[in-house]
Amino acid sequence: MPPETDEFRDIVDGDWAGGHIAGKRPTADEMTRALQVMMTRQCVYSHTPNVGRTYDLVRAYPTFFERYFGSLGYRLMVSPRDQMVALAVPADAPRYDGLFERLRKDETIVLLALRLLWEEALRAHEAGDGSVVTATTDDLVDRIAALTQAPPPEEVRLLEILRTFARHGALRLGERDRVRRLSPLTVLPGVGILVPDSYVKELILWASAPVALPSGARTADNDRDASPGDEPNV
Repeated sequence: MPPETDEFRDIVDGDWAGGHIAGKRPTADEMTRALQVMMTRQCVYSHTPNVGRTYDLVRAYPTFFERYFGSLGYRLMVSPRDQMVALAVPADAPRYDGLFERLRKDETIVLLALRLLWEEALRAHEAGDGSVVTATTDDLVDRIAALTQAPPPEEVRLLEILRTFARHGALRLGERDRVRRLSPLTVLPGVGILVPDSYVKELILWASAPVALPSGARTADNDRDASPGDEPNV
């Protein structure tokens, strides 16, 4: 029986020597749910809705989760300051898992723009508690235009992309203002996990590069997959 299975059972049975969660000890279903949530959400916060006690369980039993995800090639990140737990992938590690997605160019540019909005606010000491940054989709569109010198994604497509990254914990998307035709968004520190520092410089150069297309090829930038040397941690 693998050690992770023994440790899983020790936690559920209350025999785990590495610490205990406050209140009721987790059930097997709660532990399984926490593992699945971390795999699919990637960045989870104390305020993330609809994930049960995932954040609290990871904080209470970090050694178990470190070993479990370490065997899958992930690195568990725990940030009490940001009230965040997250999975990161070492830059030089090969990827064979379903969590890895090869992003389209417009998705990659939006993700990079979110990362830059967040980083710039941190440097200007404009971030709120938990390293969160408030902005709007208009702010994001302006950042994309400055970055690429090209039209940003249409609003419907942009919101679709943002909802995808919201599920990974990069942001919270607010309700659209129909009059001003923009949506408030909160950029979360998980964006720094999805786009690590080592990836930003190369990605900026790639995102601003023109697309060379063969004769007769489709000309939409969205048809080009993201393909710089490294990959974002999504």
